[in-house]
Amino acid sequence: MFFFCSFILPDQTRGQEKAYELLPSPDMWYNSVDGIRIGVNFVGQVPGTFEDGPHRLNAGVWLGLWFPSMPVSYQLLYTEPVPGWSEFGSEASVQFLSSIRTGYHRHGAGFNKRWQPGFQENKFRELNIFNTFEKRFNRSYTAFPALWSEDSKILATAAFKMQDENFLGLYFFELESSLQYLNDSFIVSSLTAFQKIDLNRHWGFRFRAFTGVNSSASAPEYLYSRSMNPAIRWMNNGVTRAKGTIPQNWIESGSLHIAGGANIRGYMHSDVKSFVECENEVELCSSLYHSILSFNAEFDFWNPVDALLNKNNYASEFLRFRSYLFYDTGSSTGWIGDQPAEIFSNAGAGISFSLNIPDYLGKSRGFVLRYEMPFWISDPTNGNSISFRSLFGFGAVIAF
Repeated sequence: MFFFCSFILPDQTRGQEKAYELLPSPDMWYNSVDGIRIGVNFVGQVPGTFEDGPHRLNAGVWLGLWFPSMPVSYQLLYTEPVPGWSEFGSEASVQFLSSIRTGYHRHGAGFNKRWQPGFQENKFRELNIFNTFEKRFNRSYTAFPALWSEDSKILATAAFKMQDENFLGLYFFELESSLQYLNDSFIVSSLTAFQKIDLNRHWGFRFRAFTGVNSSASAPEYLYSRSMNPAIRWMNNGVTRAKGTIPQNWIESGSLHIAGGANIRGYMHSDVKSFVECENEVELCSSLYHSILSFNAEFDFWNPVDALLNKNNYASEFLRFRSYLFYDTGSSTGWIGDQPAEIFSNAGAGISFSLNIPDYLGKSRGFVLRYEMPFWISDPTNGNSISFRSLFGFGAVIAF
């Protein structure tokens, strides 16, 4: 990693003239394989550009104090804007990435382009094209080993995102597709759409539609469950990237919800039970589907905590306490292979607390904590359709 940094960074970095700066910060994390993991994160930039100039670097290197078979891990992302295709808020850039951490290789390069009208961060379009080599080389880092293959993959991925306003309010659209073309090829595609309708600060509706399709040869980490993100998406968050950061008994209880995918949240317990029972044989996981279609709806209503936060103009910019009713429904479509088409639904109530401090592009930076009670599910594994059930979670599929 340090050889790569010395190659891509300007020569003045090492001279007396400070044309480039590397800003280190200590980092410590935990998982059940590395134990306590200590290291350093680096942000590289031209002084005064505030992560918005040329030669941007985000990197980190760590040492696992339990000294597993590969105790040293790293990640590196280098971004270089393309001046001829960039203007304020509408940058084009090329990126190079490399990481070996938590039992997973990922290396590649890509191109990004964002279109944004001036300072209107809530209105944008983004195009991302990447080609990566990826491989899971140690499944002991995973919460559910059956959900992972150890085959090498080369993935060509294209994604388009759009956020804007219509007569109803803010909406978001994302289309993503990946082609794995090393050895047994497969295709993964997903489409997500959000619509927010605010009646006022405290009352409103949020709607989400999602569909995902995998070809029959897809690796198990890309397959869909009814209730949460596919396993490959767990790699995008440090909390879920490796087993043990969240205690494994919490995960296996089915009471901790990982938002994403079809997000029919009342089936979290049934899905997790299936993953535990199938152990290392993905064919035995009855709650995995090659294709799925879902619809999520939430109705926000007034609560005194959010009303109190709203009285403080500063706090209301960053903090939100929501109370809402929700309804989720979806179907395993049966489009691929012999999987039958089934319909699953649930309804309930929830609360969430969120902190959001947007970055210089207006992208969300923060967290969402949720407590939800799916009182009714249409197809309970055992027990009654109407019963007290509860879920804790972080992240939200309808954020804005």
